[in-house]
Amino acid sequence: MTGETYNEIDLERERLEILKAYRGLLWVSRHVRDKEDTKLIRKAFDLAVEAHKEMRRKSGEPYIFHPIAVARICIEEMGLGTTAIVCALLHDTVEDTYITLNDIEEMFGLKVRTIINGLTKIPEVFDENISLQAENFRKLILTISDDLRVAFIKIADRLHNMRTLSSMRPDKRLKICSETEFLYAPLAHRLGFNAIKNEFEDIIFKYKEPERYAEIESKLEKTKEIRNRFIRQFTNPIKQVLEREGFNFSIKARTKSIPSIYKKVYQKNVSFDEIFDIFAIRIIYDTEIENEKPMAWRIYSIVTDFYQPNPDRLRDWISIPKANGYESLHTTVMSPTGKWVEVQIRSVRMDEIAEKGYAAHWKYKENSTTESTFDRWIGEIRDLLENPEANAEEFIDEFKLNLFTDEIYVFTPNGDLRVLPKNATTLDFAFDIHTDVGLSCIGAKVNGKLMPISHVLKSGDQVEIIRSKKQLPKEDWLKFVGTARAKAKIKSALKEEQKRIASDGKEILQRKFSQLHINFTSENISILEKFFQIPNTTELYFQIAKGKLDLSRLREIEVVGKALVLPKKVEKTENSSSLQNIITCVDSKKDTIVIGEDFKDIEYRLANCCTPIPGDDVFGFITATEGIKIHRVNCPNATRLMSNYAYRIIKATWKSKHLKERLAGIKITGIDDVGIVNTITNIISSEHRVNMKSISFESNDGIFEGKIMLYVYDTEHLDKLMLQFEQINGVKSVERI
Repeated sequence: MTGETYNEIDLERERLEILKAYRGLLWVSRHVRDKEDTKLIRKAFDLAVEAHKEMRRKSGEPYIFHPIAVARICIEEMGLGTTAIVCALLHDTVEDTYITLNDIEEMFGLKVRTIINGLTKIPEVFDENISLQAENFRKLILTISDDLRVAFIKIADRLHNMRTLSSMRPDKRLKICSETEFLYAPLAHRLGFNAIKNEFEDIIFKYKEPERYAEIESKLEKTKEIRNRFIRQFTNPIKQVLEREGFNFSIKARTKSIPSIYKKVYQKNVSFDEIFDIFAIRIIYDTEIENEKPMAWRIYSIVTDFYQPNPDRLRDWISIPKANGYESLHTTVMSPTGKWVEVQIRSVRMDEIAEKGYAAHWKYKENSTTESTFDRWIGEIRDLLENPEANAEEFIDEFKLNLFTDEIYVFTPNGDLRVLPKNATTLDFAFDIHTDVGLSCIGAKVNGKLMPISHVLKSGDQVEIIRSKKQLPKEDWLKFVGTARAKAKIKSALKEEQKRIASDGKEILQRKFSQLHINFTSENISILEKFFQIPNTTELYFQIAKGKLDLSRLREIEVVGKALVLPKKVEKTENSSSLQNIITCVDSKKDTIVIGEDFKDIEYRLANCCTPIPGDDVFGFITATEGIKIHRVNCPNATRLMSNYAYRIIKATWKSKHLKERLAGIKITGIDDVGIVNTITNIISSEHRVNMKSISFESNDGIFEGKIMLYVYDTEHLDKLMLQFEQINGVKSVERI
């Protein structure tokens, strides 16, 4: 972002456009501000304009348009107030300009300073042992428990960046999409910003799978009129009865997002022709809060008078709201044309909460039930914060466990309801009750039957925990607990136990040093850690106490006076392909690995997790010990790598001169038929002369599934092969694995 010289006419036009954008912000915020608020917003705007006056976005426009757009999202799409507008206007000033946090506090007070601090990234300092992006994520999460508006504004900031991705370099786009998929989309979901979460996922899919996105978008456009006609016919009889009975209501049709349609069409093998399965009818009614529930069931009764409901598809999130506050009554009914249609029934209040999440709760304080679920979630985050020793990546992974999508509802012996993530175990339930209950848990009675602590619970289960004072937490507990709270408490307890055992090891070492006339100093302990290749002092003491280290080997270390001197053979040698060395000689913005050619004498190899082949969109990832690994852009690990380690990502492309066979996998499903396997193998061996590594077919109730591992030259070669498989009679889907 650098200043550029513009003539006076251009500068005057830009000044007027900036003022127009500012007036637009004032207009949309007219309902939430008074005269004093307006003065404060103007003060923040003037400071932001001055601070960012030399800066431009990648698109070339003045930078100030970005904070104005973020502030507008906070008002229009999140329903926030004046403080959020001020902080949104100033959110990049401390990070990118001469403005300091002290300046912010002096002009706008401590609350604004706290929020701006939470929105400011950690300075970029290279350290191969940390992920800077994970540290920034952790900083964001730490501030959630202080002021939720930090998370709200950060999501608004990310939303505007996603909406303007087209002006970014392709590699930068993928990095931003990966960060959004990794943390911001789940966070938006957990905070109840449903519309924003859907938009995040839509933009991510658009840039990660552009061809499939364009294909589905085109099909939706072509079938739009057919859908609209069907919706009118479906809703007309319902509308007439609701109007006759005096309901104040509106009916909307919501087409599912393109990523959701993709999952349905490509992953569940549903034909796109079943277009009616990819939208929902939403009935929104206005009433007093005490009448909401009976009115929802009355509307449900009217809908099911016309259309037969599917009893397995009734979802009552009014009686028991989701953990993110979502309330609605969902049913799926059979239309006269034989197509299933989802109908969502919710009040105006419920609809606003569904779209604007916890920001909307501030308008509806009387709804204490949903607020308490959120307070409980904030409590779980505070539990995570009690473990300061966890590294940033571990912290983020545990936090993400709390961004779960699906929940189950479990009852205590007294009938109290507890909300847990899907696949939670009896041990998760025990820790949800209390830490001491979890640590002393030896089993449970689930619906009156004795079950182990690893038993996976289901919605509706009633659970009674069985405890023992002799129980101690074990390492393998971490394998089957699913909640962040349980994991954090188990790790904390294990560390305490390790420290207790380590104190015995320390005494053993002190006696050994005394026998050998060696001083018990931190320098000598450090030498011992390097000699035995132990990561820290606690682990050293722990292994000594457990008898894992042979202290007789101390005689191999030279003693000068009463100090230890490390033998030369175990001194740390500099690895030429170490992370530090590679990053030093690689410019991640300019350099590109051409696969098939030498790259700066640095070793690189294809990753086993996604087995890229020529023609795939790929990137290089600088590993800590194995040089550079080449991954596909849609590799299962790509999102995590790009979001946590952007500084270790390098562009990569294929050299097309040399053909080399590489391993790829294909999954084929279809209707079992005599000779279909023979047809497939003939295409592979006769028509394409492709070498196979393995082939397996399974048939179940007339449906077959085949997996083929074969060697191909590039994606073009693979695509031709897959296209021929799709044309075989009886084959329903062909996809790469």
